[in-house]
Amino acid sequence: MDPELSPTPKTRFSLSKNWQRYVFEFLLIFLAVFLGFLADNFREEYAERQHAVELAKSFYEELKNDSIAVQAKIEGRIKKEKAVVYMASFFRDSVLTTSSKSLSVNFLYAITARSPIIFTPRTVVLEQIKSSEALRYFKSEELRKLVGDLSVAIDYIAARQEYENAIFYSYMEPIMTAHHDYTFQNKLFENQNTIFERLAQYEASPEYIPFHLSQPEKINRQQMFNSLNYYHTNGLLSTRLIPFKGYVEANAALLRAFRKEYGLK
Repeated sequence: MDPELSPTPKTRFSLSKNWQRYVFEFLLIFLAVFLGFLADNFREEYAERQHAVELAKSFYEELKNDSIAVQAKIEGRIKKEKAVVYMASFFRDSVLTTSSKSLSVNFLYAITARSPIIFTPRTVVLEQIKSSEALRYFKSEELRKLVGDLSVAIDYIAARQEYENAIFYSYMEPIMTAHHDYTFQNKLFENQNTIFERLAQYEASPEYIPFHLSQPEKINRQQMFNSLNYYHTNGLLSTRLIPFKGYVEANAALLRAFRKEYGLK
């Protein structure tokens, strides 16, 4: 080899120094990219966590409000169930031309009252979660399962209440149109806008308005007894004991899970 072409110690040092610089620059670039990647991941995870917390708070408030509302509806159902049992017994055994305050109040609750027993859960946040696939923000597998359980419970209540409505229209409305004392009703609710508050007020007061079943001579006792018992057992009671109970349990379990996961109160 030509001595003039051989790398001198100075040249070799210069080449080594260049490689070290290239490696150092590469490591700096790699580190910057890696740290940027970590920062992006952190920002995304933080944003998802914040979104999950806000979503959980909204959902939690919705569930708390519904947990109160469903208990009120259950109380209304129990009152209506007792009124239906009262009326079934009356049509089977009592003098149909009699008049009493108990008869009027129980007839109204059993045959006409509907609003105090219908439960419509709030589903604004739940529908938002379903439509936007926001369920992924909840990292807890337990939470995701319980949200699914709640959705199933809500669908079950809706289906049962629809079936219950069909029974009401088929069996209760004919009793109402044929045998209700509308003179009594008009007198009771005269100048009143809050129907059920007025009914509760009347029930608790010494006030008395005469009530007489319309067309008592056309009443088929056994048919009335059967219709009322069918509505009570196949409609009201079974709906309260199965889908309503299922919803209450699903709601309570989800509230507990949110408190555990996000420290909500």
